[in-house]
Amino acid sequence: MSDSDYDRELAEDVDQVVTKASRTVELGRRGFVIAVLVFVLLVGQLLPWVGDHVGWQVLLGQGGGIPQLFATTSTVIGVLASALTLMTRRWWLSWVCAMGGWFASVDGLLAIWSQQSSVANGAAGRGPGIGMVLALIAMILLAAQWMRTAWSRT
Repeated sequence: MSDSDYDRELAEDVDQVVTKASRTVELGRRGFVIAVLVFVLLVGQLLPWVGDHVGWQVLLGQGGGIPQLFATTSTVIGVLASALTLMTRRWWLSWVCAMGGWFASVDGLLAIWSQQSSVANGAAGRGPGIGMVLALIAMILLAAQWMRTAWSRT
């Protein structure tokens, strides 16, 4: 093998490493914080959200449309997309989690508002349950962590 062949192979290897590094994010301690927040979201699914309905029941359609929308977005973005992003460390997925996390946070605010004003509109529930509040707090913190991660790429 000549020196020029060796140099060409080395250049290709370096290009592959640089390309892979440019597509991924380094999570460090933030990855652990995100994993804990995903766990908190899962715990929130086991606690009351709307009346006697716990989060996973709201996800399946009990408890009203607005809380169900928050249950869906927080589960899809907060749990599934976060888990996928933690596993693959893809930069574009961190943006999906960041933007989706803020969308889910707004859904959560609307879900809590819908429960606080449920007496006026006849919706199920008499105020948000502890699980819904916990899920909203976790979702806001998760969105902030994903936003910091998405912007951290050099």
